[in-house]
Amino acid sequence: MIAVNPMDSASVLAAFGALGVLAVIFAESGLLVVGFFLPGDTLLFPAGVLCAGSAHQAPRLSLWQVLVCAAVGAVAGGQVGYLLGRHGGRPLLARTSRRRAKDAAARAENLLARYGYGKALVIGRFVPVLRTVLHPVAGVLGVPVRTFTLWQAVGGVLWSQTLVLAGYTLGASVPHVDDYLLPLVAVVVVLSLLPLLVEARRARRERRRSAH
Repeated sequence: MIAVNPMDSASVLAAFGALGVLAVIFAESGLLVVGFFLPGDTLLFPAGVLCAGSAHQAPRLSLWQVLVCAAVGAVAGGQVGYLLGRHGGRPLLARTSRRRAKDAAARAENLLARYGYGKALVIGRFVPVLRTVLHPVAGVLGVPVRTFTLWQAVGGVLWSQTLVLAGYTLGASVPHVDDYLLPLVAVVVVLSLLPLLVEARRARRERRRSAH
């Protein structure tokens, strides 16, 4: 029996392949309680690399299956997150005891107010942690269903397909790059944290200006 660590992208891909991509991306995009602990960027990019990997490297994934599963998981997960927020309301977020989740919820609310629904839902997809809480927060704030569905689908498809295709392009261009998945995942983690660092720096500047 294969032991699977849902927080380890290599473990998920080895055990479940494209269906693992669908399940994890769905949970990360819509299930507030568990979404924070799951890989998103660090699952999609290696999956793309493995789609172009050498025949001897396991698992060898099908590109079209990964693309479809990633898109379905992202869009369906976002919609479920919205419905949970819409019907569960603020108590859903209040019951989350983790400070990181509460901070992310505050950032999500600020993002929706600052950039408008469409732009915020697309941008938010590319920010770790924020994308998990953004959809429930949109439901709590009463973002119109049609507006939310359109833009979260655009953001979900753009985010998921970009990362998978970026991994595939690298895998197809560099021989045996799939032998170096761990360093690649580390690079993806660093890059995915850059939006958070930029946002934190901007928030500090605003606090300093308001203090003067």
